[in-house]
Amino acid sequence: MPLSGPLFERSASAPPVPRGLPLVIALTGFTDAGSAVSRVVEYFRDDLVPTPLAVFSNDVLLDYRARRPVIAFDQDHLTDYRPPRLELSLAHDALGQPFLVLSGYEPDFGWDAFASAVLAFVDDYSVSTVTWVHAIPMPVPHTRPIGTTVSGTRRELTEAHSVWKPQTQVPSTAGHLVEYRLAEAGVQVAGFVLLVPHYLGDTEYPAAALAALDSLTVATGLVFTGEELREENREYLAKVDDQVGGSDELSRMVQGLEERYDAYMAGSTLATPMIHTGDLPSADELAAELERFLASRPSGDDDKRGA
Repeated sequence: MPLSGPLFERSASAPPVPRGLPLVIALTGFTDAGSAVSRVVEYFRDDLVPTPLAVFSNDVLLDYRARRPVIAFDQDHLTDYRPPRLELSLAHDALGQPFLVLSGYEPDFGWDAFASAVLAFVDDYSVSTVTWVHAIPMPVPHTRPIGTTVSGTRRELTEAHSVWKPQTQVPSTAGHLVEYRLAEAGVQVAGFVLLVPHYLGDTEYPAAALAALDSLTVATGLVFTGEELREENREYLAKVDDQVGGSDELSRMVQGLEERYDAYMAGSTLATPMIHTGDLPSADELAAELERFLASRPSGDDDKRGA
């Protein structure tokens, strides 16, 4: 689809932006296991109340029929039209430290133009580092910390925080292209892939969002509290554990995941690769056991809510 207008519009009321701030990128879309990125975007917008610097054009970048905006119906008239948002903003963390955040939906169109715009912002604001997060489902247990795979140009982060280092080909996202272009330009960039339990990938799993915030802290030094997420996660895990404890079959399945995970993390020569699923329960099998619990959870997808 050809570009039909300006890619973005700068905010006329934007405040002065200090040079050398870190840039954080959170784009929902193709892969968002556990609604990790959706919840991070929600946290930024609701808790940090960022100030928009540039607003990207939905008419240029968004496929409305694939991700339909939400509109409210009140008895006999329509109210509260909520189109998706993709914005570059100035925000402050829990300690008041300023940073730039590019958050919202992953563009459907104009990827090259979008990546070029991000590079221009990085140059205009003399951005110090760029960090982005996304999440994929993996055969790992919810009883272990969420691991990450780290890519980019910051070797210290890759060496310290990549628990899985595959050599493979995957369907790309706009975030991947942005990282690739930034790396070509010599920018300090890091991409964190969260490895979320595959049987919880279609739910709002608060631990995934918390892991995303922790990854951003590791890369930038920014501090995010996320107290509501932490309380929600405690309640969520209690319900999951209750379901697991009530099913011998599910308990055996989770135990198998734990054993494989622990062997992999210990570097055992007997460990099979974490990605191998030949003798592990499928996501459908686990989801069937958890159906009663999972059905009570909203999907929470950022795109579906039109955030």
